[in-house]
Amino acid sequence: MKNKLIIIGASGHGKVVADIAIKMNKWQSIVFLDDDESIKTSMGLEVMGKTADAFTYKEEADFFVAIGSNATREKIQEKLIREGLNVVSLIHPNAVIGTDVEIGVGTAFMAGVVINSSSRIGNGCIINTSSSLDHDNVIEDYVHISPGVNMAGTVIVGKGSWIGIGSVVSNNVNICSGCKVGAGAVVVKDITEPCTYVGVPVRKID
Repeated sequence: MKNKLIIIGASGHGKVVADIAIKMNKWQSIVFLDDDESIKTSMGLEVMGKTADAFTYKEEADFFVAIGSNATREKIQEKLIREGLNVVSLIHPNAVIGTDVEIGVGTAFMAGVVINSSSRIGNGCIINTSSSLDHDNVIEDYVHISPGVNMAGTVIVGKGSWIGIGSVVSNNVNICSGCKVGAGAVVVKDITEPCTYVGVPVRKID
């Protein structure tokens, strides 16, 4: 672990991520990179350049990609990893992480998150505010679990999927890669086709 943390992305998600990093109290310096040149500071922290500048600081900083888009986050994080930069995960002090939980790199756990035992969380995931994942869940790489989502036990969510705010997923359900599940949706059986799903229970809309 280095003394400096560089967060890529200084907008809303970046602010929440920076707050977690501050509360973790592991870095002497926390700064942003952002491609919007009009943003000079965020959360009172300096925006010191653009995303491409990350490679200049390879030896002196840890990195976190705070981009909300799953696809964009994956593209940037995978490039950082290929180039040998140290990508870290960020866990809010008020998150509850169970025994035998595996956590990939570049994943954020927001305030109030509960991850129960024997779950596996992939790389570059967002496990957002006050969401709960019960035992034996598998969340594959670059998934966004939105605020207030409740997942029962033995749920699998495929790579790059987005589970909308306040959604509920019943036990033993598999959601395939590349899905979008709308706000407040209820998923009670497997989703096998990458589309958008809404409603109670969910139905495919495209």
